[in-house]
Amino acid sequence: MQQDKNKSPVYAKIEKNDAYMKDEIGVGESFDLGFRELTILKRKVHLYYLTGLCDSSVVLQIIRKLVDINDKESNMKKVPEIIENRIVYMQVNKTESLDEAVDQMLSGLIVIFVDGVKYAFVVDTRNYPGRSPEEPDTEHVVRGSRDGYTENIIENTALTRRRIRDARLRHEMLKVGERSKTDVCLCYIKDIANEGLVNEVKEKINNIEVDGVPMADKTIEEFIIDRKWKPYPLVRYTERPDVASTHLMEGHILLIVDTSPSVMILPTTFFDHLQHAEEYRETPALGTFIRWTRYLAIMASIFLLPVWLLFALDPTLLPGELSFVGPKDEGTVPIALQIILADLGVEFLRMAAIHTPTPLSTAMGLIAAVLIGQIAIDVGMFGPEVILYVSVSAIGIYVTPSYELGVANKMARFGLVIITGLFGLVGFLIATTIYILLLVRLKSIRTPYMWPLLPFNPMAMIEILFRVPMPYSNRRPSFVHPKNDYRQPSATKQ
Repeated sequence: MQQDKNKSPVYAKIEKNDAYMKDEIGVGESFDLGFRELTILKRKVHLYYLTGLCDSSVVLQIIRKLVDINDKESNMKKVPEIIENRIVYMQVNKTESLDEAVDQMLSGLIVIFVDGVKYAFVVDTRNYPGRSPEEPDTEHVVRGSRDGYTENIIENTALTRRRIRDARLRHEMLKVGERSKTDVCLCYIKDIANEGLVNEVKEKINNIEVDGVPMADKTIEEFIIDRKWKPYPLVRYTERPDVASTHLMEGHILLIVDTSPSVMILPTTFFDHLQHAEEYRETPALGTFIRWTRYLAIMASIFLLPVWLLFALDPTLLPGELSFVGPKDEGTVPIALQIILADLGVEFLRMAAIHTPTPLSTAMGLIAAVLIGQIAIDVGMFGPEVILYVSVSAIGIYVTPSYELGVANKMARFGLVIITGLFGLVGFLIATTIYILLLVRLKSIRTPYMWPLLPFNPMAMIEILFRVPMPYSNRRPSFVHPKNDYRQPSATKQ
């Protein structure tokens, strides 16, 4: 919820402003809160800044320019005007609210008070610490750009603006958190994005009531998306500016949260999470082949284990040509329990790899795969087929472009395996039906999650199944209700 910015106005007496800054934010107590008092033409001038978040060289340059006023100016009646003209920086604004001045200062801007003036100058000199843009670890491509979003919201908006040099691209800055005052940028193209969608998202953000959002975009998502305990992702995250820019031109909205290298795309469907930038960096035929291969791997990651378990429990369901499917030696542990334990083991490896230093993670993976897996087979705990199919399913999870969707598919597979192991064919059919119905009922900001399959849109479904050449991909997806349906300006003239 937004603070009332007018409850504490800037005082004409600079001593009152100084007392407010000391009481509210601890100037003089916190070492990173910088303060400098100057006397300009016999008037007191106070500068406040946050070390580490603003460019110190710019602070020194501004101080030099202000001090230089004493040697070159003599009109004491126009001190505020002279100071404003001498602040040699690009963005200089005025504020009549002390609360807003504090918020801006804690965001990395310089605040300047002048004795006898009921407003303060705010100078944008932000210089956030962070890394340089580099290719995201989870979205590699063979061909394509190697830059990626960082934790700096200013750099992130610039990376998007570099790809969309459109005067109608909008970056609206909002703040979330009574204590953290986290910057959240709402990004959209004005003549494409649906106005109702933009207003709805903006209203949801403004209505967030929370102390702070140190976990950045994920916390914002849980406030604006009504999904509670549903595991499937209803927004898409990306660290690639080209992917985010493509969605912008389709009519989607971006949420860029300061301190997060991931940009939130909304609304999204199930099939949005299955697409990868690599498909659009290859020829349409090769891109379609890559897409189909990915779809096959994702389907295997969900249904391979429960289907194989079903055939292992009831071999009569198999035709004669597939009689080789199923364990040759069941071992001492029930097949269903073997699958569950092996699947949990793969999850242990994934979690261990995340927390293991990079030089050791490769060695740990080899030890786990070769030694532990082979020993488990030799002692009769697992059958070779169990290890094979669990490994294929795990590979399918990592083929999934969206990390969140991959984890959700893993949970769905785990549930299917348990119910199939308990109730056999009937349990598998019921569990699969419930799983599909749950996906169909999901919505992302009033958008059907399974569009264009349900509700069925034949033309959009073709573009989901095939990587259509760009000259033939003229229309934007209808589920975002864009103002302009055509992607190519020439199409509007036909």
